Amino acid sequence: MTHPDKAGRLAVSAGGRATPRSGATWDSALSSEEFAAIGGVGFEPVGQVLGTAVFNIGYTGVWGCPGNWAVTDDNNPVPSSRWASSLSQQVKTLYAARRTALARAVAECAALGGDGIVGVELQVGAFPAGGLEFTVRGTAVRARSRIRPRAPFTSHLDGQDFARLVHAGWVPVALAFGVAFAIRHDDWRTSFRIPFAARNQEVDCYTQLIGHVRREARKQLVLDTEKHGGDGVVVDDLELRVGESECPSYGSTRDLTAEAVFVGTSIARFGRSERPAGTRPPLTIMRLERES
Repeated sequence: MTHPDKAGRLAVSAGGRATPRSGATWDSALSSEEFAAIGGVGFEPVGQVLGTAVFNIGYTGVWGCPGNWAVTDDNNPVPSSRWASSLSQQVKTLYAARRTALARAVAECAALGGDGIVGVELQVGAFPAGGLEFTVRGTAVRARSRIRPRAPFTSHLDGQDFARLVHAGWVPVALAFGVAFAIRHDDWRTSFRIPFAARNQEVDCYTQLIGHVRREARKQLVLDTEKHGGDGVVVDDLELRVGESECPSYGSTRDLTAEAVFVGTSIARFGRSERPAGTRPPLTIMRLERES
């Protein structure tokens, strides 16, 4: 349901999406250059949108010592202990939190009559009462056209990069995520290489840990892009966080955790013919560099 503002400037189309009336006042997070850029490709802002979700990230799925695992030459993780556990429950929760916040921003976009959101910013921070707060915000835009997308698109690209994308014959589809976790118990192979007296050398167990989570996160990003029907993905950022905690099974030892997060925008060629899902993998990951 869409509620009109004080001037009654919103109406609801037959398809259920709000239609902004002429002369409606809007706000945006666009700069003057971004505003001019999206106008040049036939879009105009209809308002800022916000989506939030607070999740308690308590259950990780890990119990006991995770064991010390290695990665083989074909990048398959091989636990060295039958008690090694999975972090899949925590990964699912983090995906759900991001999707929930994004869906609420998309709902606001649809209520404003927008066709998509540009300049999406996703922030994750600690909530004062406990848990993590996931916030998505951006500017809803609408095309000066009678053709409407089936669902509002979402993109991290700012107004100028969005215009460049459209000029090049591509359109954004949806924000895509790739999240991966891995945990490893410090064993004698790493403890002997860390002391100050040790010679300069690679700590290959740590290299394998962070390399594994980066590859897995990138793999999940490509799968998410395929799910949205995109031909490729424009990467916004890669975050890598490494932490440590006391091993729950063995005192005076530690477990190392690594988290990798890819965020990007899945894109598709404008005016392409429909293709069956899964018949072609997404293109190689690309990045649009912003001008200074």
